[in-house]
Amino acid sequence: MSALATTFYELFADNLNSNSDKIALVDAGRSIDYASLSAEIDVVAQYLTCQGIGRGERVIVNLRKSIEEVVAMLAVVRIGGVVVNVNTQWTLEQLAYVAEDCGATAIITDSRTARALADNGLPGRVQRVLVHGKAPDADTFDSWQTLSETGAPVARVLDTELAMIIYTSGSTGQPKGVMLSHRNIVAGARAVARYLKLGSDERLISVLAYNFDAGLNQLTTMLLMGGTIVHQPVVMPAEIVRTIVEQKITGLAGVPPLLNQIIRLLAAHPTPLPALRRVTNTGGKIPPDILEMMPDVFPNTDIYLMYGLTEAFRSTYLEPDRFHKKMGSMGQAIPGSEVYVIKEGEGIAGPGEKGELVHRGPLVSLGYWGKPDLTAEKIRPCPELSALIGDEKVVYSGDIVEVDADGDLWFVGRNDAMIKTSGIRLSPDEVEDHVYKSGLVAEAVAYGVDDVDLGQVVHVAVTPLDGFDTDQLMTHCRQAMPSYMIPRVIRVWTDPMPRTSSGKLARPEIVHRSVSEGS
Repeated sequence: MSALATTFYELFADNLNSNSDKIALVDAGRSIDYASLSAEIDVVAQYLTCQGIGRGERVIVNLRKSIEEVVAMLAVVRIGGVVVNVNTQWTLEQLAYVAEDCGATAIITDSRTARALADNGLPGRVQRVLVHGKAPDADTFDSWQTLSETGAPVARVLDTELAMIIYTSGSTGQPKGVMLSHRNIVAGARAVARYLKLGSDERLISVLAYNFDAGLNQLTTMLLMGGTIVHQPVVMPAEIVRTIVEQKITGLAGVPPLLNQIIRLLAAHPTPLPALRRVTNTGGKIPPDILEMMPDVFPNTDIYLMYGLTEAFRSTYLEPDRFHKKMGSMGQAIPGSEVYVIKEGEGIAGPGEKGELVHRGPLVSLGYWGKPDLTAEKIRPCPELSALIGDEKVVYSGDIVEVDADGDLWFVGRNDAMIKTSGIRLSPDEVEDHVYKSGLVAEAVAYGVDDVDLGQVVHVAVTPLDGFDTDQLMTHCRQAMPSYMIPRVIRVWTDPMPRTSSGKLARPEIVHRSVSEGS
C-alpha cells in the first residue's frame, strides 16, 4: 500500500513489491497485474523521454476507458510530465482547443483521432502523436505497437508541482483547465480511501471518465490501496449490473442520471449483488424518489452521499449509518479538509441559515491554467474567516447550502442558477425535487424565464416515464408546491437530454434549447 507516496506515480509504484502479481486493471477482454502494468508504463515513458518530453511538459491523453489509457497517464507522470486527459467524446475542435490552451507538446490517442489530426494539422505546440493502433504515414506520428521494451528513469518531482490538468466540459463557454498538484491527488486518494473504508481487496467498477475528478479518484484510491479497477466501457444500466455481478464488484460510483437508471432497473428487476459493499454519488443531487428506493435495491450496502467540485476535488460526505435520518444531505467535511458556509459580509452561517460553501485544505487546487484573474476570483482569502485562518485562500464553490442543527449541509442550488420570482430566490433543485416525486418523469431541469410582472417564472424541462401525462404532472405540482413555484410551462423532451462528458445533465444546453424551441 502507498502510505508513503508523495506523487501520483508513487501511488502506483509503491505497490510493486507487495502486489506485483495482483490484478490492477480489468478490461472487457483483458486484465493486467501490477508488474505487467509497470512494464507497459516503462515502454511509453521511454518513448516520451526520447521525444524530449520531460518535467512540466503537458501531454494529452485521449483514449477510451482502457488499460492503455491508464498506462499513458502513469507514463506521463513517471517522467515528471503533466497529464491532460481529454475525453474521447469531445470533438476534434475541443481537443485542438485544449492542446493550444495548455501548450501540449504531445498527444497519445487512437487511430481514428490520429487520422483526423493528420488531415487537419497538429494544433498549437504539438510535435509528436503516439497512436494506439495504426498510425498515419507521417513523420510526426508513431505507433504504440512498435515501441521497444525499455524503461525511462523515474523523475524526481515535488508534491507541490503540477501533475494533471482537468478541463471542464465547456457547457457554458470554452473549457477551463483546473490544475491539480501531486499533493492534491495524493491527499484526495487518502481522504476518500479513509472515509469510504477502502481495503486492498476492493474491486471498483469504473464508469466515470478519468478526466472527471470523481472518476480519477476511483483510480487513485485503488492505486493507493493496491486494489483493482474494472473498466466499464459500455455505459448501459443492464450491462453495468451484469458487470457488478460477474466481476464481484465491491464499489459503484455514478452521477445521478446514470444511478437513476440503474436503480429503476433494479427496482423493476431485483438482482442480488452480494459482493457490493458501497454505492457513492457525485455530480449533483439524487432525486428524492430515487433516494427512497436505494436501500431496497442495494440491501446490505453502504450508501454514501457525497459532494465535490473539481477545484477542490472532494469536499463533503454523509456517513451511511445516517442515510435514513438525513436522506439527501451532503453531510460534513471529508477527513483532512474543512468547509464553511459563508454569509457574505456577515460571517459563518449558523443552524437554519443559508450561504455559499467554501472549502479549505490540501485539496484546494492550483487554480485555472493560464487564467490568473479567474483563479483569483475563485480561490481567494475569505474576509468572514480572517479571524480563524488569516489570509489563507479558500475555494468559493458558487453553491448555496443550508446548515442544519447537527452541522450537516443541504444543497440549495447554484448561486448563478437561482430563479428570482415574485421577489423570492428559488432553487431549481427544490422545484425538481417536487417534480420527481410525481413519479412521472425520469429527468427534470427547472429554470427561470424573464417575466415583466414577476421578474421570472418557472419553466421545467422533463423526460417522461411510461404513463406520463402533462395535465397529471401539472395537477401534482399545484397540490405539492406553493404558488410561486408552480411551473408556468412544462416542456417535454422525447429524446434523451444532452449530457456532459462526465455523464451529468448539460443544464445550460438543456435550458438554451428549451427556451429556443419555446420562443
